[in-house]
Amino acid sequence: MAALLLSRAANAYGDDNGDTGDLLDTGQMTLSFSEEFSQLDVSEWGPGTRWIAHTPWSGDFGGARFSAPGPDFPFTVKDGVLRIEARRHESGEWRSGLLASVDTKGEGFAQQYGYFEMRARLPTGPGVWPAFWLIGLDRSRYTAEIDVLEYYGDRPDGFSTVVHVWHRDGRHYSQGKRIEVFPEADPAEFHTYGVKIDASQIRVYFDRQLVWKTPTQPEHRQPMYILLNLALVEEESRNAAADPSYMFVEYVRAYSFK
Repeated sequence: MAALLLSRAANAYGDDNGDTGDLLDTGQMTLSFSEEFSQLDVSEWGPGTRWIAHTPWSGDFGGARFSAPGPDFPFTVKDGVLRIEARRHESGEWRSGLLASVDTKGEGFAQQYGYFEMRARLPTGPGVWPAFWLIGLDRSRYTAEIDVLEYYGDRPDGFSTVVHVWHRDGRHYSQGKRIEVFPEADPAEFHTYGVKIDASQIRVYFDRQLVWKTPTQPEHRQPMYILLNLALVEEESRNAAADPSYMFVEYVRAYSFK
């Protein structure tokens, strides 16, 4: 089981407010998590695997059911690349895959501050909804969420990045931006999607270029864990999605500040 990593070193470089600046230099950071997909260590709910195949708190969302890992569905690994597949079951129900880096007991990989990155090829066309996102480990009073990448195939000109805080009393904080980088870049080719979090700012990067930043909320100053998935939207357009649809992931990495 991966040890829970708590990195509280944001003030080790940057200004007195913990702001590490817009520059992204992983050479000045320490690699703290590396999934290169030479193989895939996953179970449906854990314990003791690097990934589980559902969100730790509830399981499913969207227009496809996230499936337990089987011999060839929804995850396959070949030549160092993970393939997540969405397809329609013989019952007519859509099924797909999600990976989360902690289990239902919060055991696994989570990190406070640092840089989190996925390199991936996205499916295109109506109905698809691939994502790379982080959730705060402490969900007792609120859920802190950072959606680094949400790509909606119904809106192919770009991807959405959003920061949320969902309070148990019904209050909701949300800030986001539409990153319109397609079709100048092709979502079906490999690109990196990353977020750098420090005590001052949350910064989002596309191909390691800054595309958006927003102030870090107190709720996000905690260990965050990683999720990635190929979902389908709940709207009717999911039934126009290519069957099957694929998301390809070359790696997922995290870096802590030195």
